[in-house]
Amino acid sequence: MYVAAKGGEKAIRNAHALLAKRRRGNRNLPSISLGQIAQQLTLAVDRVMAEGSLYDVELAALAVKQARGDLIEAIFLIRAFRTTLPRFGYAQALDTAEMLVRRRVSATYKDLPGGQLLGPTFDYTHRLLDTSLGVADECSEVDDEASHAKQADDAAAPVSMPRVTDLLGREGLIEGAPADDGSEPFDITRAPVSFPVDRSTRLQTLARGDEGYLLALGYSTQRGYGRSHPFVGEIRFGDVEVIFDAPELGFELSLGTVQVTECQSVNQFKGSATTAPQFTRGYGLVFGQCERKALSMALVERALRWEELGEERGAPAQDEEFVLSHCDNVQATGFVEHLKLPHYVDFQAELDLVRRMRAEHLADMKEAAE
Repeated sequence: MYVAAKGGEKAIRNAHALLAKRRRGNRNLPSISLGQIAQQLTLAVDRVMAEGSLYDVELAALAVKQARGDLIEAIFLIRAFRTTLPRFGYAQALDTAEMLVRRRVSATYKDLPGGQLLGPTFDYTHRLLDTSLGVADECSEVDDEASHAKQADDAAAPVSMPRVTDLLGREGLIEGAPADDGSEPFDITRAPVSFPVDRSTRLQTLARGDEGYLLALGYSTQRGYGRSHPFVGEIRFGDVEVIFDAPELGFELSLGTVQVTECQSVNQFKGSATTAPQFTRGYGLVFGQCERKALSMALVERALRWEELGEERGAPAQDEEFVLSHCDNVQATGFVEHLKLPHYVDFQAELDLVRRMRAEHLADMKEAAE
């Protein structure tokens, strides 16, 4: 639309050139490599993969670099690239019970099979700026620090652990996980969503929803707008094997592993005439180490189950169409930022309308005065 304006095409080319210059920054400094981004900005890369719905560390790092660190723009780039890829079929459901766990904490049990595994987390840091990270030559670290890093890596070696909610499930104290009926799941990336939706569609939508949006909604449920203040049954982060069943080959293939974060919340439920009192679940699962997102997703997902569990609805986080229709940051960005593009014709039409209305109003005022 802007190209149609006089000089618009040249202006756009100049804007692209200026963008590339600003992205590169001071050329006296070395360009940041994709390896540096992938290895040192892992949480940013993980978020781009999660909300971009494409598990590829190198491509996510490239998107972060191209977007100058704007993660929503990077997510947009990954989504756009994803649409060009061929689709071979669906992998089997991930078996998170067999996850090789790198981090696993539970707020419901102090002592549990496999123990707590703190892993890499900000949870216990003091949130004080570490000025040593600003040292020019970080590569010349002392051998002692390298030794500590190696010990930390050895301690973080992934191990297999059973899920905490399975402990409650054995006693019937928590609702069972939904059964897999073997049907092909609805794919929100290939067909438009219509409401109401099933749980699979709801979880897909939340999994690629904006972290900040879900965080705000999850926070609202804890403040009384949704009757949801759960216990964290477990948050676990680790490696899960992806299995693909190739019918033409007649056997299953392992495609490798992906890193995911899973959160299962334990929520109160009083029971009913037909259901014995038991806890209910909220669930979140995302690519990479995205704990804030997984936890927020579990809070919102549980709030959206109000009708299924016979609860009252009265909060924004319980409105399925409101939540799911507005959680996608790529759609939201497109709709909001299009306001920056030319609306010359629309504005001139409204400007002309307001002028005519003002003229009529002044004429009426003048007539009334006479």
